[in-house]
Amino acid sequence: MAQEVSEYLSQNPRVAAWVETLRCEGETDKHWRHRREFLLRNAGDLVPATDETADAESGARTRQLQQLVSFSMAWANHVFLGCRYPQKVMDKILSMAEGIKVTDAPIHTTRDELVAKKG
Repeated sequence: MAQEVSEYLSQNPRVAAWVETLRCEGETDKHWRHRREFLLRNAGDLVPATDETADAESGARTRQLQQLVSFSMAWANHVFLGCRYPQKVMDKILSMAEGIKVTDAPIHTTRDELVAKKG
């Protein structure tokens, strides 16, 4: 899938420039590669049609984009850092990430698993 994303972005430089604005400072290439895929899979009509519309986003569109970015960060934090969120959030981000293959994610032990081992 990573190859497909790269190919898509090379054919759509406007989308590539737009999604690059969503990258966090200091975000590793590995994290960004997967979070970018999450964003692109779920962006739908949030991708501006032209550079002019990017500057004139509506309030509702801005809120939707902020929510998408937040979900993408929560998902990346879950996958790469082992963070947990309320079940409703976990269900949402995992369903949004369906089909994204992360082969090099670390394996984390949860607090509950640690407690169960000691018991």
